[in-house]
Amino acid sequence: MSGIAATGPLRGIRVFDLTRVLAGPTCTQMLGDLGAEVIKIERPGVGDDTRGFAPPFIPGTQESAYFVGVNRNKKSVALDIAKPEGQAIARRLVADCDILVENFKVGALAKYGLGYDDLKTAFPRLIYCSITGFGQTGPYAPRPGYDSLIQAMGGVMSLTGEPDGLPQKVGVPVADLFAGLYGCIGILAALRERDASGRGQAIDIGMLDAHIAWLANQGMNYLATGEDPPRLGNQHPNIVPYQVFPTADGHIVLSIGNDATFVRFCKSFGLEHLLEDARFATNAKRVENRTLVTDTLTPVLRQHPTAWWVAKLEALKIGCGPINRLSDVFADPQVIAREMVFAMKHKALPEDERVRLIANPVRLSESKVNYREPPPVLGEHTDAVLGERLGLDEGALAALREKGIL
Repeated sequence: MSGIAATGPLRGIRVFDLTRVLAGPTCTQMLGDLGAEVIKIERPGVGDDTRGFAPPFIPGTQESAYFVGVNRNKKSVALDIAKPEGQAIARRLVADCDILVENFKVGALAKYGLGYDDLKTAFPRLIYCSITGFGQTGPYAPRPGYDSLIQAMGGVMSLTGEPDGLPQKVGVPVADLFAGLYGCIGILAALRERDASGRGQAIDIGMLDAHIAWLANQGMNYLATGEDPPRLGNQHPNIVPYQVFPTADGHIVLSIGNDATFVRFCKSFGLEHLLEDARFATNAKRVENRTLVTDTLTPVLRQHPTAWWVAKLEALKIGCGPINRLSDVFADPQVIAREMVFAMKHKALPEDERVRLIANPVRLSESKVNYREPPPVLGEHTDAVLGERLGLDEGALAALREKGIL
């Protein structure tokens, strides 16, 4: 196993990881980055579903980019928990863990004796986090949850897209990602409670719940008015101008967040006359007259290329930015300076090659994140973990493999 010592605020914490795809692995990767030891249980011969979500593969390997992106700092143990011997091994591993994270359908793990009610008496300090589509209760609890389904049911698709176009999902699986991060927050809170009381507890994360929670200003706009917010494309529902404008050679995002900034913008670009027009005088009036504001400013922004506008607006401390492709993002000097991409060795690559990964964005001044384990190949740590944690020797491991348990 890795020779790099764990650091971070969760060093010494051990996680039994029964997650797959994205929401759960996002949660457990964050825990691993913060120093926890994560033991990821995968189906023998198959593994996490995302091992098959390809192409693309990491160049020179048969490892999917999808899997590699959310499974660093984990040890892969191939174990069939559908079989009694596999369940017994799982329970022995859980006995040595602080946290169990799972994203099976509601009630599925109880069939294997691994539900919370099956474990809480034997392991009263265990923190058990379940991440499901709709949570453990309610009429939809038995349903499977998928990111695009949750985006549709949770309302964000009704808010995303051009006014006259189709509803659109967000271009990355935000419902999965937010559920995973809320799960991590719940786990950290439960650890703090356990420090105080000595007791573990269950954490129930529903993707739909998490999705509703981050509807934020749009959700509150509905609650305040009782009216469904319309799709506005790239415009902001509460601030104008705060949107995409065409330039001479592309597009720019212009973000004018208050009246003082709008005054500064107008005075800097020969638009003082707009300040004498009541329809432009305040943000509230500009929201009421958003079409007029957009139509008035569009020809102004089209007079110069994007780079000219960015330079001028940044000098005036007015929010703006280009619309970057991912090739632009990862070449951006700010992204490079913040070291948002790093490289690790990987078992599937030659010794002198590295896999590039997206870094953890949490910056702690003292208990820093570290990257100890590259995303594992399937079952890479089975022998090491079961030998070290359970004392199984080569003969016992071979017998379990013969039975298809490992």
